[in-house]
Amino acid sequence: MKNLWTDEEAKEYKSDLELRVFTSNLLGRSDELVLHGGGNTSVKSKVNGEDILYVKGSGWDLVSIKEEGFAPVKLDTLIKMAKLESLSDSDMVSQQKEAMIDKSAPNPSVEAILHAIIPFKFVDHTHADAVVTISNNKNGIENIKKVFPNFLIIPYVMPGFILAKTIYDMTKEYDWKNSDGIILHNHGIFTFDDDAKKSYDKMISAVTLAEKFLDDNAKLEIPNLETKEVDLTELITTISNEKGYDVALKVNQDKEALYYASQPNLKENVTKGVLTPEHIIRTKKVPLVLENSDIKGAIKEYKKQYKAYFERYAKDEICLNPAPNYAVVKDFGVISFGKDDKDASIINDIVSHTISAVLKAQKLGGFVSISEKDSFEMEYWELEQAKLKK
Repeated sequence: MKNLWTDEEAKEYKSDLELRVFTSNLLGRSDELVLHGGGNTSVKSKVNGEDILYVKGSGWDLVSIKEEGFAPVKLDTLIKMAKLESLSDSDMVSQQKEAMIDKSAPNPSVEAILHAIIPFKFVDHTHADAVVTISNNKNGIENIKKVFPNFLIIPYVMPGFILAKTIYDMTKEYDWKNSDGIILHNHGIFTFDDDAKKSYDKMISAVTLAEKFLDDNAKLEIPNLETKEVDLTELITTISNEKGYDVALKVNQDKEALYYASQPNLKENVTKGVLTPEHIIRTKKVPLVLENSDIKGAIKEYKKQYKAYFERYAKDEICLNPAPNYAVVKDFGVISFGKDDKDASIINDIVSHTISAVLKAQKLGGFVSISEKDSFEMEYWELEQAKLKK
């Protein structure tokens, strides 16, 4: 992975927050690290003698975030929150908001408490493709430990307070000074340091290690395949009717997408789940899979399965539109459906990265995402749904 830091560009940034903006933008420039609002960063600083955590505002993109995109939260308050036995989402949001020294700033990231308890000035968190590709695998934990022997490895836990509390309890006797970072299984990676450049460098170095492991153990050889002719008229009309608006399409027929859509046991291989948990609010857990000309029948079955999935786990949630957000069409490619071109492109970007990860993970023993129950909790988590509204 290319390190994008340059001293010439960095000299324009002096304060803690300016440096935080700079290295956040550097992380955001690499799609292999974060996509469309993914990841979060923070810096601990002092304001009028008080310790403050500047943490990425929920929903902001790292590639374009500016100083006003960071929420300034009292550090002591966040650390006290980590010590609580339990905390509801609504209480977490309200207490974090109350602890902000600028109430006009955006809501803090759902990972603000976790950033607070990591005892370093700069904290970087990404959903690096290479790391989650290794992690989302039947042999994931074993391989992650092999590649990252000096990282704290956390089995999948729901983001937010539960994750922060888990790590707080696990690290009471932890030697942070000799730690290279944290791997969140099925989720992502944290690096940290008291120096902005060193924290960024650690992220790039760690992801480079993961990429090398994949090059050595899961290098893809994609054959040239013939694309099948498909008339999309009925699909567009039916999906638009199901969504209640004229959908915008993004058709992906690059070599990887076509290979992905041409696999044997297609439905089994392309419905394994998401690459990282927050993707589910864009893509749903699985795509529509079209293996024959019965488009209406396939969509009807998809909706039936989605409603059954909802009913298995719902408490007082309201079911989202059960129609698919993207489709894998056998021997043709992948099609993303959006409210507009931007929405369709976002889904396509996420799916494209997922395709590459799934194909590589198959070479490591098979792609394994978070469980169906965990998927539902992320898809219907109010703090994730709030991102879409923004």
